[in-house]
Amino acid sequence: MTMNTNDVIKTMNDLIETSRDGEQGFRTCAQGVTSPNLKTLFEAAARRCAEGAAELEAKVRGLGGQPAQGGSVGGSMHRAWTNIKSTITGMNEHAVLAECERGEDTGKHAYEAALKQDLPVDVRTIIERQFQGVKANHDRVRDLRNAAA
Repeated sequence: MTMNTNDVIKTMNDLIETSRDGEQGFRTCAQGVTSPNLKTLFEAAARRCAEGAAELEAKVRGLGGQPAQGGSVGGSMHRAWTNIKSTITGMNEHAVLAECERGEDTGKHAYEAALKQDLPVDVRTIIERQFQGVKANHDRVRDLRNAAA
């Protein structure tokens, strides 16, 4: 049985918050590194998170819902990104990448949890496509972290 509209909206709002957290986290990582290549990578990842949030917001509105405002303040699952600024200050690039990867793990888990639900096909299609982007961000960061080790 497909979820009711309120549950679908709640699931999408959770992902909007997760995407905003990722956007902020990647922007913070971009500020925390000196390498122009890493700055560019983190800024591009932040943009993808912002685009994902905007797409989900439009879908929530289309279902008659109110998109989540701001990033997540709730569950500890989403907190990985929020402590990143204090964590990365003065760190080397390998350590910044490791923190960034940990933040993206959070995003991956949020999308995996959403995809376990019985979502309407149009919503599932958006979330699956965005999940591929989250995985690509994560894997890119992981590969760079491994290379920096």
